[in-house]
Amino acid sequence: MGPSLPIPTPQPCLPSPASWSGTGLPAGVNPAATVLAQADALAAVLDAMAAQFTPHPGSLPRTPLPDPAPRDTSEEALDEERMLLASATAHPTEVALMRWLQPGDFALPLHAALFHCVSTLAQRGDPVDPVTVLWEAQHRGLVIQDVTPAELMQLVVATPAGSPEYWGQLVLQRALLAQAHTAANRVIALTDDLANTPYQLLAGGRRALADLTALRARWQRTIPANPPAPGSRTTATPRAGPPRTAVTTARATR
Repeated sequence: MGPSLPIPTPQPCLPSPASWSGTGLPAGVNPAATVLAQADALAAVLDAMAAQFTPHPGSLPRTPLPDPAPRDTSEEALDEERMLLASATAHPTEVALMRWLQPGDFALPLHAALFHCVSTLAQRGDPVDPVTVLWEAQHRGLVIQDVTPAELMQLVVATPAGSPEYWGQLVLQRALLAQAHTAANRVIALTDDLANTPYQLLAGGRRALADLTALRARWQRTIPANPPAPGSRTTATPRAGPPRTAVTTARATR
């Protein structure tokens, strides 16, 4: 029996959503670019494993995988979603083009459902205003005992600041980081299970990165066509960004 080959062990170090606020990354570091670079490094390790071990189709890992990482529901994150709803109602033509943003990207299901109402109206070419959005929400059963029409109306009549694209990119970035955290947790669970063979670790690791890859493809659709100048940010730069005072003002009026 020949000498055993060393098994490269992926070391996922994708930051958790709790570190987005600036406590986990140095000031000025682009969190999306950071986690995507780390995901690329992990994928390279998996590719190196694939070159060393003969594949065995059908041999998938049986490791119980952890649940998806919890979404960031801080006041700042929810404010970004509220500002998106307000600006989307005020600028529906932009929303019709934002097919890269999906309901699953939102931290709060109610916000996701309301954005889906706005985008559906916009893509159909129907008028979009607080009244039509409320009607669409009622049609979809969003007005229930715990959510009154007045509460829904308040979400879409807030004074808009910035463009829907700007707020949508922030929402999508949070979803991207949460998915990266989920992928990291699942790869860690696979590497901690000593019953896994190298091929099972390879197959499981690639499956863990698959959802991140799909979300990454949508994120890249928000990147401007012209590449940024050297030394500038390398991922999507939200346009028409409002001053943070706009968010503070909106929060104070609720």
